[in-house]
Amino acid sequence: MTASAATPPRMSVEQMARAYAAEVAQKRRRFLFAAIIFAALVLVAGWMAEIDLALFFKNIHKFPNYIGRIFLLDSGPMAGHFVLYDVAGWFWGLGKWLRLLADTLLIAYVATVLGALFGFIACFFAAANLGVSHPLTFAVRRFLEFCRTVPDLVFALIFVMAFGLGPIAGVLAIVIHTTGALGKLFYEVLENVDQKPIEGLTASGASWTKTMRFAVLPQVLSNFLSYALLRFEINVRGASVMGFVGAGGIGQDLMEAIRKFYYPDVSAILVLIILTVSIIDLVTERVRHHFITQVG
Repeated sequence: MTASAATPPRMSVEQMARAYAAEVAQKRRRFLFAAIIFAALVLVAGWMAEIDLALFFKNIHKFPNYIGRIFLLDSGPMAGHFVLYDVAGWFWGLGKWLRLLADTLLIAYVATVLGALFGFIACFFAAANLGVSHPLTFAVRRFLEFCRTVPDLVFALIFVMAFGLGPIAGVLAIVIHTTGALGKLFYEVLENVDQKPIEGLTASGASWTKTMRFAVLPQVLSNFLSYALLRFEINVRGASVMGFVGAGGIGQDLMEAIRKFYYPDVSAILVLIILTVSIIDLVTERVRHHFITQVG
């Protein structure tokens, strides 16, 4: 004689509705509690930062006024008209700005190449799965953290004081930050490689260098190239503001135009920077996809 399994009583529709309503109410209470905590933290942060809301709302009208003025000509027979009414007058300094923009691109290019090289070397010693000693891995990771934590403008100020005004300060500042950022991205890729080729070469007596070359590098090269190209896009934007502290590039003229309230010059330089970055984004995107399909 077989004993029938006891079946739990089925919940009625009203019971299920009450249970659902109770669950929804609990989630709403959690969301409300989290929202209150978030709002309180925002208020505390504003109080600690000495934010004056009255002053903020008193002067908020100046922001759209400034944005509007950068698209109006402020000199010549077309003064007060929209900038497109006199494009030649708007881009009066195009030759000079293009030369400075070329300097910006060269700063970003050189810094990306050197930063990617240093990050490439460091990442093999920062990865925890490649047989490197733990103290060395710890030290390299802390070094990379230092490189990417300190803002590149701070490094640029230091190098401007050390080497004077010019592109070299911008290059060195971006190199340090790029080394820290790419080093972290690279060693995270390394920590996700397939271990079987590494174990095979190690068992056959291959040296650590040959193991990295033939077992690890083919697995990660496409990702490394993709991250390096992405970093180049970021560095072009970063190099554009290095001139704010005298580290070369078009940012120096942009900062001068902002300080002297040359409104049309500000918009003209911004348009050049935006167009350049957009073109670089499109080109590097195609190059990244090509490397991913060809090398990967």
